[in-house]
Amino acid sequence: QVQLVESGGGLVQAGGSLRLSCAASGLTFSNYGMGWFRQAPGKERDFVAAISWSGGNTYYTDSVKGRFTISRDNAKNTVYLQMNSLKPEGTAVYYCATVLAGIATLRGGYAYWGQGTQVTVSS
Repeated sequence: QVQLVESGGGLVQAGGSLRLSCAASGLTFSNYGMGWFRQAPGKERDFVAAISWSGGNTYYTDSVKGRFTISRDNAKNTVYLQMNSLKPEGTAVYYCATVLAGIATLRGGYAYWGQGTQVTVSS
């Protein structure tokens, strides 16, 4: 059974940083691209970042480019999202997910999802 468990969320002031982690089990982690999405209250779940199985390719939504970094450690079955210069509009539940194939930026391209971790950015 595939499990994705996010951690590292919390309350941070605007301009601060957080690093999210997503630990995967029940799959051969190094075979799959991974992604991060976020969902603010009353809004759609939106793409944030994605990384290929090797870590050699990454993609970001425009609003986080230059501030967020996605990375992975295949030896630890973990994907990370380093978030710097956080803004209040970044307040959301952040989810990690496993790509069905290759690398994807749309929700439909993802097979398995974690339960999410709350990030709250105060102004």
